[in-house]
Amino acid sequence: MKTYPSWRLTILDMIMPAPRHRPPLKRPMWIIVLVSMVSLMLIGAYVYPPRSYAACYIFSSDGCKSISNWLPPAPAREFTDDEIVARVVIRDILKTPPLHSKNPKIAFMFLTPGTLPFERLWDRFFQGHDGRFTIYIHASREKPVHVSQYFVGREIRSDKVVWGKISMVDAERRLLANALVDPDNQHFVLLSDSCVPLHDFDYVYNYLMDTNISFVDSFEDPGPIGSGRYSEHMLPEVEKKDFRKGAQWFTMKRQHATVVMADSLYYTKFKLYCKPGMDGRNCYSDEHYLPTLFTMVDPGGISNWSVTHVDWSEGKWHPKSYRARDVSYELFKNITSIDESVHVTSAEKKEIQIRPCLWNGMKRPCYLFARKFYPETLDNLMHLFSNYTAV
Repeated sequence: MKTYPSWRLTILDMIMPAPRHRPPLKRPMWIIVLVSMVSLMLIGAYVYPPRSYAACYIFSSDGCKSISNWLPPAPAREFTDDEIVARVVIRDILKTPPLHSKNPKIAFMFLTPGTLPFERLWDRFFQGHDGRFTIYIHASREKPVHVSQYFVGREIRSDKVVWGKISMVDAERRLLANALVDPDNQHFVLLSDSCVPLHDFDYVYNYLMDTNISFVDSFEDPGPIGSGRYSEHMLPEVEKKDFRKGAQWFTMKRQHATVVMADSLYYTKFKLYCKPGMDGRNCYSDEHYLPTLFTMVDPGGISNWSVTHVDWSEGKWHPKSYRARDVSYELFKNITSIDESVHVTSAEKKEIQIRPCLWNGMKRPCYLFARKFYPETLDNLMHLFSNYTAV
């Protein structure tokens, strides 16, 4: 055994102090279990994102958010000159207070090939409310024959309309332009020749006048007849992430009607690059232009659902058309009790998007009008309307 002088031991003791005996670490088992569970839940939420709002609210009161919501925003792209001009004009229109009217009216705009088959029904709807509405008729094929005093002389200059082409949007814009001439018109309703009212005039008037949004249908459909219709020729002004789909039957407040009239940039993009047969796609401007426009310029100002009910449950290219035998009290009751809007995407794995119909933050029935009704239903509708709306 090797020995050291006492003075060397002292130096070694100073350099290498004796090891300390530390008691073993004690961590409560519940902390370890809790950390493990939270880690597993977060990993699971990332790998398998929640599919329902109820599941989302377990993690956050803000509902479901993708990981991109937590990342820094992507740098804003540089706008073109035309885009800067368009956005400035639209911004100023939206910020301008609406024109004050002592006699606010609703403009009812009918898009029809010719004579309106339900003119007698609409006549009954309008009776007793003179001065609270105006009527505009775009008859694209032949001059209508009228049976109601309210419709006489209300035709505007009309051009030919072809289904699925930009001429449909042109007709809508033509109706809006004529209706905007009257400063008392504060809300604008687009209707077809197959549309009928579901409520009496007072109900419709108060529903539209007492809210500050436009009822424009808009939803994101990632499938072939949704975003699959998008063309990159619309870049840079219209990006695929903003491309939306929706029914053409809208109601619109005056500011939004003015925006549609002021827009030429985005309209031109759809006129040139959203049409049937282009690049192997069938794009229909009347289904995409307005939903996309308002998603881009004022997403919070639209309802994202239409107040005109259409039944697509048959899964065909055209909605269900009602015959005389279909018109009943139960039909009206069923339609007017619906308080959620439903959109079904066209992707291979169809997604059903359901949202409540909120009117000034309150859940209310969605629909004021309905289509498509055959002319043969008129007598049944006349009888039903008088009895149903009186309830």
